[in-house]
Amino acid sequence: MFENLNWWEIGALLLLALLIFGDRLPTVINDGLRMVRNLRNMARNATGDLSRELGTDIQLEDLHPKAFIRKHLLSEEDEQALRKPLQSMYDDLRSDVTGVHDQLKDVAKAADVRSTGTRPATATGGAPAPAPRPSYDDAT
Repeated sequence: MFENLNWWEIGALLLLALLIFGDRLPTVINDGLRMVRNLRNMARNATGDLSRELGTDIQLEDLHPKAFIRKHLLSEEDEQALRKPLQSMYDDLRSDVTGVHDQLKDVAKAADVRSTGTRPATATGGAPAPAPRPSYDDAT
């Protein structure tokens, strides 16, 4: 939740909350925590009621439509029959992408003048090639 904030920003927000709420800050925090606990209890009760109505043990993650269909409507054989044609296409696509990635690595390695220590020869004879322009990666 706070992965985009650094410690200075979190401290500034806490200081701002202290200035806004003052002496009431502990009661505001307690009210917020009580609300979160109530929401969790409501969700737990709703999943319990739903599992009693459906007659199966259901978890909150099972309420996603894909997971629900996979768990309650499809058998193992049906799921494998649906996956089989798509799995071969996925394997073919993955091998093609891996091949292209390897070829791009080879081209990048051949074009990298810093790793070989020499400049590539030009088609005009022995004239030296112009110095490579610095890239964004070099500047950072």
